[in-house]
Amino acid sequence: MPMDFWRRIKDAGFPLALHDEADIRNAIILEAAELIEAQLPAVDASLTDAKAIIFRITPQGRAAISKAEPR
Repeated sequence: MPMDFWRRIKDAGFPLALHDEADIRNAIILEAAELIEAQLPAVDASLTDAKAIIFRITPQGRAAISKAEPR
């Protein structure tokens, strides 16, 4: 799980637009795991000029963040 990305978005205002290729790749992973709800580029799209929008972190995503954070 992309933990640095999680830490950056966990308290973000949503919807959150992503333009950076690495951020979009992280969003793809999190959306596939059903940890966020997002609008992602088409499967065959080039990510260098793409954008993604995260609408929210799911309850499962919030639980994953809580488990991963140090106590």
